[in-house]
Amino acid sequence: MQILGLIVVGLIIGVLARLIKPGKQRLSMVATLLLGIVGALIGGIVASLLGTGNIWELNVLGFIVAVIAAVLLIGVAESVSGRGNRAVR
Repeated sequence: MQILGLIVVGLIIGVLARLIKPGKQRLSMVATLLLGIVGALIGGIVASLLGTGNIWELNVLGFIVAVIAAVLLIGVAESVSGRGNRAVR
C-alpha cells in the first residue's frame, strides 16, 4: 500500500512542480511521475533526518521539500534533455 501511496503523492508533487516552474516543460507524464516520486523520496528523507517523522509519513515539511526538490529535478531534466535537441549550426 505504501508504494501505491508513493506513486499518487509523486504524481501530485510532480504536477505541482510543473505548475510552479515557469515556462513550458517538454516532459512526458511518465517523466513527471518519476521526478515527483524522486522528489517525494527526497522530501521524506530530509523530513526523517530532521526528526519530523519517518520517510513514509506525509507531513508538511516533507511535502514542501519534496515539491522544491521536484522543481529542481525538472529543471535538471530539462537542461539534460535540451542539450540533445539543439541544432548544430
